[in-house]
Amino acid sequence: MNVLASCKVAIGALKVNALRSFLAMLGVIIGVASVIVMVSVATGAGQAIEARIKALGTNVLVVMPGSFTSGGRRAGEGTALALSEDDLAAIRATVPGVAAVAGMVSGSAPVVVGNANWTTSVNGVNEDFLEVRDWPVAEGRSFTEAELRAGAKVAILGATTARELFGSAPVIGEQIRIKNVPFTVIGVLTAKGQSGWGTDQDDTALVPLATARRRLFGAEQTVPDNLRQIMVEIASTEGMGDAQEEIETLLRERRHVRTGSPDDFQVRNMAEFIRARSESQSILGLLLGATAAISLIVGGIGIMNIMLVSVTERTREIGLRMAVGARRRDILSQFLIEAVTLCVLGGLIGLTIGGGTALAMSIWGNWPISLSPSLVLIALASAGLVGVFFGYYPARRASLMNPIDALRYE
Repeated sequence: MNVLASCKVAIGALKVNALRSFLAMLGVIIGVASVIVMVSVATGAGQAIEARIKALGTNVLVVMPGSFTSGGRRAGEGTALALSEDDLAAIRATVPGVAAVAGMVSGSAPVVVGNANWTTSVNGVNEDFLEVRDWPVAEGRSFTEAELRAGAKVAILGATTARELFGSAPVIGEQIRIKNVPFTVIGVLTAKGQSGWGTDQDDTALVPLATARRRLFGAEQTVPDNLRQIMVEIASTEGMGDAQEEIETLLRERRHVRTGSPDDFQVRNMAEFIRARSESQSILGLLLGATAAISLIVGGIGIMNIMLVSVTERTREIGLRMAVGARRRDILSQFLIEAVTLCVLGGLIGLTIGGGTALAMSIWGNWPISLSPSLVLIALASAGLVGVFFGYYPARRASLMNPIDALRYE
């Protein structure tokens, strides 16, 4: 008996007990469907988080004032002494591999246009900010050197802020008031979406650093050229670690941090966030793989039980086939094909249910999903292997029957 004939016989035998065949497939269906849903949602969420982190720049070090240490007896150690433009200049001049350095001061402020009033994050920035953040201007232009140097009253709006204030009306050249200070809008940024911390990056307004310090937020008495944050873009990912060490050493010297004392600043590595997310994603993948294996094993055990029952019920049929010339390998392949068919059909149904569920979650629940062809192939191949593994014992048991004893079976 060839393979095609064995497949026809196997499918015919499954049709005879369609309900029992479906119940046998149920474990595989649930296992494959749950794997498709969990893996597609987890992968999609991971990709969304990674995209948001990358929106900050993967080769960016963020320097902030204040102690990095927290918890235990060392909670609150260090000072919140602000960073300064001299710190920024020192980093640019002494740290190797620096491509750009952006300093900023920021705060929340109401922005008014006519009857429209919107409270947003206002950031005073220098000339390198848009380059470090990889944030091009979608409409209008960026700040000129003269505007940055003179502290001109000009602003660039984020996409959300522009929409809330102007709707679909023209933006460039319009007048807005930030803390009752008039500004002229010269540009609108491209949309970036949410950050890795869940905040809307487009809900912002950018003004020259000198303007923010003089007109909006004021300068600290202790640090007149204060900066709330310094972002350092490194030319290559390989140089991130060395650059971080150089910056930490430089700031310890400039801020007179004693040996053994906690730093009164913190340097955050955006690449580390991505690496940590990748490690978490790997662990999550292992857990999902274990869940998938358990689900498929349970389904495989159900398949094996049903096949053993089928072998017992069809003992006389097996004996008759052997009596008319069927070889043991024909009997083995017949029942093995039945088991694999059950699992593959269950896998296809589970794949359809899982894919449909994931798609529904994406459409109605706004969940990010990622359903790759490799995942589909792996799910179907796993279902087929389960059929081979758990169907082999019943098939072998059927092939080893004595034809005479099988024909006598009642």
